[in-house]
Amino acid sequence: MNLRDLVYGLYARRVEGRLDHDQVPKHIGVILDGNRRWAKASGGTPEQGHKAGADKIQELLGWCAETDVEVVTLWMLSTDNLNRPEEQLVPLLAIIEDAVKALASDGRWRVHHVGTMDLLPARTQLVLKEAEEGTRTNTGILVNVAVGYGGRQEIADAVRSLLLDHAERGTSFEELAETVSIDLISEHLYTRGQPDPDLVIRTSGEQRLSGFMLWQSAHSEYYFCEVHWPAFRKVDFLRALRDYAARHRRYGT
Repeated sequence: MNLRDLVYGLYARRVEGRLDHDQVPKHIGVILDGNRRWAKASGGTPEQGHKAGADKIQELLGWCAETDVEVVTLWMLSTDNLNRPEEQLVPLLAIIEDAVKALASDGRWRVHHVGTMDLLPARTQLVLKEAEEGTRTNTGILVNVAVGYGGRQEIADAVRSLLLDHAERGTSFEELAETVSIDLISEHLYTRGQPDPDLVIRTSGEQRLSGFMLWQSAHSEYYFCEVHWPAFRKVDFLRALRDYAARHRRYGT
């Protein structure tokens, strides 16, 4: 261990020691950004960057478990990413599949897919379904893996699901128009039954949501971190929690 690592370790323990676990967010959304930029800066390939980013996920979940976080949503692949050239997309999907398998085999986490299955290759769909089914009874952190995810797509899918559900019940258009509400739409989101994210973290310095959890993040706090995702450290995570705890959430009041 070099001097820099020692200093960071001491600082992380100091921040963690002052953290009020009663003020820790219960649901954290993370936009895993900067894999390719990290690889370029370190002289590696994009695939190496994505692999390093995938390896970081287990570390993050370990930190979340230590601080009593209950739900984590990881944005691993957007609907826009699906438009990448095949030579980029195929290895990226393979890395994501391996990451999801690792989450499922860990034995602690409950894996849940959020996104549009129909847009994904059959192999990826199978990995996601098996991971969700195989971890259903686990009692640890609920890990939402956002693969083939877009916030606008989610809202469109929720409205479509709502309409189909009520069509099967024989509900008339007029009756549905009278009963539609925020809560009714929420019941058809990918994250139905879950608390909305309290905190959304985006790495790599970009200060925008890019469509991440547009419906659920209406009252979320945001934390933008300059470091690229593969280089994200525990001290960066703890700083985000400290920053969140210092804010006064007023919900418009």
